[in-house]
Amino acid sequence: MQKGRIALVTGAGRGIGKAIAKRLAAAGCYVIVNYNGSREAAEQAVEEIRAEGGEAEAFQCNVASYEAAEAMINAIVEQHGGIDILVNNAGITRDTLLMRMSEEDFDLVLSTNLKGAFNCTKFASKYMMKKRYGRIINISSVSGVMGNAGQANYSASKAGIIGLTKSVARELAGRNITANAIAPGFIDTDMTAVLGDNIKEKVTENIPMKRFGKPEDIAETAAFLADDNASYITGQVIAVDGGMSM
Repeated sequence: MQKGRIALVTGAGRGIGKAIAKRLAAAGCYVIVNYNGSREAAEQAVEEIRAEGGEAEAFQCNVASYEAAEAMINAIVEQHGGIDILVNNAGITRDTLLMRMSEEDFDLVLSTNLKGAFNCTKFASKYMMKKRYGRIINISSVSGVMGNAGQANYSASKAGIIGLTKSVARELAGRNITANAIAPGFIDTDMTAVLGDNIKEKVTENIPMKRFGKPEDIAETAAFLADDNASYITGQVIAVDGGMSM
């Protein structure tokens, strides 16, 4: 990967986002670690990147806000001259069965997970098109491919990410901009740590590799898609799930 690429990773204070930010920084990118409420976690991620010889900064923004996302992208471009890599990772869950799901819980998840990706992609792609270069990597989920009981909102948002990715890929391919999605399976993060042992055991039974993945597994895939060696790959959904969705 060419050193000095400017990479924005949303929701990068912890978990998968943090792992992606650290991996891109290790590859020579200048990484903007976006966060919404977890300032301390984002600053810790930046400190770890710098301690390992990388370059990064934290940037607070609620990507669900159209105006805030535009302001963030414009500020990054003004300071750094552009955005080369965009990783739409920011996501939340509000899990419950459909009959119990409130309108607020549905709207909130769609707003952050799907609209947030739309907002950042819309504003970042404008600058990528001018430069005739860009890598857009969207973090979907195995839930967006297979569906999952108790996650009608989350699954809908992650399935929407896949449709968004393919449409963006078609629109921007002529400008040397790729757009791909990664569909993680069950990964060891704060989001899965809340699951009870019995649930984890049942889930593991349905994973051919019989284990949860690591955030670094997703980070390696993201780094590959961001690399110039992946310049002929676009509009794809890559499952990193231990075989769960095959």
